[in-house]
Amino acid sequence: MQDFDDIRPYYDQEVPEVIARLTADRELANTLLSMKYPRVARFLGWLLRPLIRRAMRRAFRSIKTVQDLQDLIGVQMRNMLASSGTGFSVSGIEKLQPESSYLFISNHRDIAMDPAFVNLALYENRMNTVRIAIGDNLLTKPFSSDLMRLNKSFIVRRSVTGRREKLQALTTLSRYIIFSLTQEHSSIWIAQREGRAKDGVDRTDSALIKMLTLGKPRDQAFADAISTLNIVPVAISYELDPCDIDKGRELHAKRTTGTYKKAEHEDLLSIYKGIVGLKANVHVAFGEPLPPGLETAEDVVEVIDRQIIGNYRLQTTNLAAWKMLYGTNDRVEEWCRALKADWSEMESRLQERLAPETTEVRDIVLAMYANPVKSKLEQEAADESLTATENQSLPEDPEH
Repeated sequence: MQDFDDIRPYYDQEVPEVIARLTADRELANTLLSMKYPRVARFLGWLLRPLIRRAMRRAFRSIKTVQDLQDLIGVQMRNMLASSGTGFSVSGIEKLQPESSYLFISNHRDIAMDPAFVNLALYENRMNTVRIAIGDNLLTKPFSSDLMRLNKSFIVRRSVTGRREKLQALTTLSRYIIFSLTQEHSSIWIAQREGRAKDGVDRTDSALIKMLTLGKPRDQAFADAISTLNIVPVAISYELDPCDIDKGRELHAKRTTGTYKKAEHEDLLSIYKGIVGLKANVHVAFGEPLPPGLETAEDVVEVIDRQIIGNYRLQTTNLAAWKMLYGTNDRVEEWCRALKADWSEMESRLQERLAPETTEVRDIVLAMYANPVKSKLEQEAADESLTATENQSLPEDPEH
């Protein structure tokens, strides 16, 4: 285990020391102040900082183990959903065995809330919560690393340079994931590709699948290594994305200037917005464990993408955005009837939400919401084409 000490989550015996470090961290108190009270913090930070620290000590008072924190987060998540009127639904969890460990590969919309909602679904069904893969690009401050690792996160070393160093970091990461699943019997959550899908297009990066097998024994076949991981695709959908405008502006900047420079601690602010921002409705759909016999990374990618796109629960915003951009068709109208929403009101809400933005940003955000609909339509069209081709290739019945 010493090979993983610099990336693994904290263990129970480390919790008291980490809690003490966090509650004494001046920069954490300042960051919380600037996020929650941005105007007041500039002039009265010296006065409010002791209050923030006192609140942290009170919040952490009962935390002695990692599970204590998971219990607290479960309660806080439910309180947050109730106070904000957020609907939360789950499907497919009956396919999972409580005693098994899984590698959940998920589409990625929100930095913190994607794994948090997966954890809430598992927690409420009396299953162990997951260990969470998080890039070191998000850990810009020591306290952020402590917070994440306290919450069962392990670190993906994205900042390493040099080909040999990158390969070594990825191999260590693969070995840790395999160790966690097979030796410590702890499930893992990891996004299907690096970074959030800001455009709403959910596609798995084959490099991720290849990384997962770097730590396998040399004599183990690829298909056997993938089976050992017990991969389950997960599709998460939000009716409203608290960071949708920010994502639209970033994508517009990249398309027009070729680059986008993040502000200092912008990722931390995105995490905060994702936690406290309005989501309206959230659905987590667990897929089927991957079948055996997948011999290439591309085979694995195809199965994961098919399940994530197929299981994705379309929200009213997805369909309203599609209709605003492209009109409609019979299949879209069928999905609309199933949701029984006031579509004129929904489109008006989206227009109002995007009214302050330029036409270019508006269209990017609408496309972000509409792309899951596009993916489903494309997948259904591909399935229909394949079925027609297979039917044409069938031999004719000699009796006819």
